[in-house]
Amino acid sequence: MNSKQLAQQWTYPKHKDYVKKMRHSAYQWFILKKHQTHSTMKYCLSSWNNWHSNIILDEVVQYIEKYKSACEAAGRPFPLHKYLHHGLSSQAMAFNLIGPQITRNDYSPLITVLSNKNLPVDLNIKEAVFEFEDRDIFNEDAGQPTSIDIVLKDDEGNPKIFIEAKLVEQEFGGCSVFSNGDCDGHNPVSRKDSCYLHFIGRKYWDLMAKYGFDELIAQEKQCILMSHYQYFREVLFSLEKGGVFVLLCDERSPVFNYYANGTYHGLVPYLMDFIPMQYRNRIVPISIQELVLQIAKNTVNSDWIGDFKSKYGLI
Repeated sequence: MNSKQLAQQWTYPKHKDYVKKMRHSAYQWFILKKHQTHSTMKYCLSSWNNWHSNIILDEVVQYIEKYKSACEAAGRPFPLHKYLHHGLSSQAMAFNLIGPQITRNDYSPLITVLSNKNLPVDLNIKEAVFEFEDRDIFNEDAGQPTSIDIVLKDDEGNPKIFIEAKLVEQEFGGCSVFSNGDCDGHNPVSRKDSCYLHFIGRKYWDLMAKYGFDELIAQEKQCILMSHYQYFREVLFSLEKGGVFVLLCDERSPVFNYYANGTYHGLVPYLMDFIPMQYRNRIVPISIQELVLQIAKNTVNSDWIGDFKSKYGLI
């Protein structure tokens, strides 16, 4: 058989097929809601200023605007993403999926899903916040610091669960120093001062050493942060805060964590090999699908979960 014939027998999902279906669902939902879409990208709203039309519940829009104002008044940024008006925005998805649990003060669906993962932390969750940051963790004294999409706090206000939300992304964010052409991508473990970020005072490599990551990546030729910078920053951030890192993603996407041919594939199981054994129980994926399943069992959410399923092609 030639390559085209062999390609037809590939049994693993393709990202482009997943994105195509998701775009169609977003477009159909915008049409149903009579929202004005972009002239050529029908799965995107016509303007960023219309981002509120990408959010299912008005109460969540009001919460976002109020919380953003409060953060800014306190001198803390609350970044709304550049593509929040995009039908497949992961930030909008997180607002739509987690937002109602915040506004209605009912975290039972999240707690149930997380309880099934046997996490080594207390799940007595009392509060959730979006876009959580702490510049001191990595000494990020300038520029955009590491920001966690969703953080769950216990009854004493301590952050415990650090959640990164992904939808149609093709990767975890890579290192901009490399992508800008200012680094050759070598592994700096044995000569940390050859890393520009370490040289200017960032503590990424210090924490990699503190938690024993150095031993697992010492023999790698390439810098592990080159392509997976965001992942390791957020994992280290979670560990340094004494919490756990959770990736919320779509099980239909082949990028992060999906099941096929009897095993799990994607960046999550692959990158776990670079995590010291004693911390692996602090890093878990949860799927949008299993969280939706729990939410649908709760009558408190019956007014919006159907819309969520429709918007993201889950029905």
